[in-house]
Amino acid sequence: MHAKDVLIDGHSRIREEVHAAVEGLGPDDLNARPSEEANSVAWLVWHLTRVQDDHVADAFGLEQVWLSQDWEKRFGLDLPRRDTGYGHSPAKVAKVRVDSGDLLTGYYDAVHEQTLGALRGLTAADLERVVDERWDPPVSLGVRLISVLSDDLQHVGQAAYVRGLLQSAGS
Repeated sequence: MHAKDVLIDGHSRIREEVHAAVEGLGPDDLNARPSEEANSVAWLVWHLTRVQDDHVADAFGLEQVWLSQDWEKRFGLDLPRRDTGYGHSPAKVAKVRVDSGDLLTGYYDAVHEQTLGALRGLTAADLERVVDERWDPPVSLGVRLISVLSDDLQHVGQAAYVRGLLQSAGS
């Protein structure tokens, strides 16, 4: 199995988990926060998708799906256009609200397709290419892609946990 196949498989697993975390939840549950300091399912899925969109687009010289496919307008959030949610305060987390899970999964699926398209063309040598020199050592494409995979898996796990909390509270 090639490294790109492992990355494709990993991202496909994230997609499955995103859909499982969101499926069947109405707006109240999607936007509910277990406490004022906690994140909602909507924020967690939006954030992990924004990070993937931002980082993959940057690494491959692509335009973000958020902007190129008008997802920013569809969400209509009172946040800066390129905001990914990194470092959000509880007040900013509260601004990420959705009316349906279809909005979240639609955006995620669009980002997922762009990600898979980029990954399918990878060679082993591509993974060594430096994509961010602001770090010491500089970040290679391979390291950036694993970082995105790790971050997304953590956040989708958190979304599943919040979903479980909400469901157990309702039973």
